[in-house]
Amino acid sequence: MLDFIYYPVSAVLWVWHIGFAAIFGATSGLSWALAIVFLVVTLRLALYRPFLAQVRFARTMAELQPKAQELRKRFAGDRERIAREMQELQREHKFNVFTGFLPIVAQLVIFIGLLHVLRSFDHIGGNYVFSANQVQSFLRADLFGVSLEATLAHPGGALISVVALIIPLVMISATATHCTARAAVARQTQVTSQTRVVNAMSLWLLPICSLLAGLIMPVGILIYFATSSAWTFAQQLYVHRKDEPVAAAPADAES
Repeated sequence: MLDFIYYPVSAVLWVWHIGFAAIFGATSGLSWALAIVFLVVTLRLALYRPFLAQVRFARTMAELQPKAQELRKRFAGDRERIAREMQELQREHKFNVFTGFLPIVAQLVIFIGLLHVLRSFDHIGGNYVFSANQVQSFLRADLFGVSLEATLAHPGGALISVVALIIPLVMISATATHCTARAAVARQTQVTSQTRVVNAMSLWLLPICSLLAGLIMPVGILIYFATSSAWTFAQQLYVHRKDEPVAAAPADAES
């Protein structure tokens, strides 16, 4: 159903693998690992502009929140007037909900495609643009003696080698996820009971989920998670490094 996503994603992975295979060999785990890393880099670069649109959407929404609260307070009980004033406020600031959520949907669809392609290296036949021989090349590849299909539950070899590879990957993913959330929380100027719950989930629940993924996910997928999480954190720092925080609303606006 999502072949229009799977084929382009697998094609990008194929190009990177061909390039690294010329250096390290087609069955080298390093060739496949680097291909996965640079696949993530390629897709994230392609989504950079949508990411900027998402950041602008979030900042505009933060700027409008105090004004929206003021409108609700001023026209309390008059829902139609509030709705009209809100539409005018959004129009004045060129605020478009579709613009904010489209990048999120686009990233989600592409990353689902990426995960699907990586998980599809598990059968005898081909995998989208990859031939059957290339699929077998992936299945035979190992990184520091560990298969890219290995998990803690099914190591397929020495468990200590699998643990030694998986632990750094999940730690990178969990640490980057936590740091990304902490940086986002630090930029907040208004904290409500709802945002406190969301912040707690972002700071601790998501990193814990990253750690738990190490128990069930194969090495190839964990390479993707570690790369994607690290990229998200680095990209966030880069984009926000010159941004000034949104001015906090007056204290009476929060009451």
